[in-house]
Amino acid sequence: MAIAMTLQQYLDDRHVTYDVTEHRKTGCSTKTAQASHVPGDNLAKGVVLKWDDSYILAVVPATRHVEIEKVTDIVEGPVVLASEPEVARLFPDCEQGAVPVMGEAYGLPTIVDERLDDCDDIYFEGGDHRSLVHITGDHFSHLMSDMTHSLIST
Repeated sequence: MAIAMTLQQYLDDRHVTYDVTEHRKTGCSTKTAQASHVPGDNLAKGVVLKWDDSYILAVVPATRHVEIEKVTDIVEGPVVLASEPEVARLFPDCEQGAVPVMGEAYGLPTIVDERLDDCDDIYFEGGDHRSLVHITGDHFSHLMSDMTHSLIST
């Protein structure tokens, strides 16, 4: 698998230019950045949170962790990390744990960490643990323009 079909269609429908690079399989986003020789602050990772009876996607740099309390304040209700089976159901065309950051493609409300707003280049999982999608910061900003942006990580 190089890039999940849902993600590919989403990017293509929005006329976003992207490239996909392969890397050795890693177990976490920080190691993915190292293996791919990209700055960890430019590698966006998606973290799925359970919110009431639904889900929300938090997008933060690979070098950071989501602050649950900040997201709770933004959505005005408690959130918790979604379980692996829940995440797998939300991203059926992706390998377990390889969460793309384009929540809109999967019908998920998304909150983006402001630290990603000024990056010239953004990288993110393509749907497996061996492929990174690269887009410009301008494309990322455009795709995320309707999403909530806030400092949600430490």
